[in-house]
Amino acid sequence: MVNVVAIVLESVSSIAKQYHEEFFLLEIVSITIFSIEYIIRLWTCVDRVKYAAIEGSNTKRRLHYIFSPLALIDLIAILPSLLMFFFMLDLRFLRVLRLLRVFKLTRYSRAMQLLLQAFIDEGSTLLAAFFIMAVVLILASCGIYLLEHDIQPDKFGSIPAAMWWAMATLTTVGYGDVVPITPIGKLFGGVITLVSMGMVAVPTGLLASSFSEQVRKRRQVFENAVHEQITNGTLSEEHLSHLEDLRYKLGLSKLEANKAIKVQLNERSEHMFCRNCGKRP
Repeated sequence: MVNVVAIVLESVSSIAKQYHEEFFLLEIVSITIFSIEYIIRLWTCVDRVKYAAIEGSNTKRRLHYIFSPLALIDLIAILPSLLMFFFMLDLRFLRVLRLLRVFKLTRYSRAMQLLLQAFIDEGSTLLAAFFIMAVVLILASCGIYLLEHDIQPDKFGSIPAAMWWAMATLTTVGYGDVVPITPIGKLFGGVITLVSMGMVAVPTGLLASSFSEQVRKRRQVFENAVHEQITNGTLSEEHLSHLEDLRYKLGLSKLEANKAIKVQLNERSEHMFCRNCGKRP
């Protein structure tokens, strides 16, 4: 995160000139740490269960790891700087690409991992929604072009130029720099605005639903683990330690974990009876 902030501040010319050496030193340290981390992860990935199950040589397993999402993020974090250092490239877009290091936070943020998994699970549905939005965008651009082209040739001179208005309208942003002025154009714009309210909500709803489902699944996994660990209505220190590790891996809060444990203990106690008297303990 410090590295990303430094890259942002470096874009300010006055700050970049004053702290040029500090920024350069930070970049050297960062790229060294990130490179070592990447090499270690690449070398040790063959010991993970996920990649150890892949048939073939360790080279094949490492190739699978290289093209995994998290490994690609790690590579993107170091590649721009390596290109600038070793090939003496000083291209502006390479400097901007260093900001992609912010995606390394997904490795350490459970919430970001949940969101990423939600994108993956709903990938096909999201693509379908975006395709429909693209169709509506083109139709809106064509429509406003036909209605406003003769009146405002400077603003709606072509369909691509009209796409700016259509995009701002479909996303309900409405910058106001380009607006229809004819009655029929205003009516058309109103219809597009009403349509866009539902269109924009579709991807948001899909992601929210998938995110909630991911959280529910992780809670269910933890609850099942608690149910399996309970012995005679209690949990040993060893079991609690195991559940704590699982809680951390699943990204659940301690409040959620304690609630799940309490529920499972209560359910187990309700089904326990004394063998001698037949009463609940």
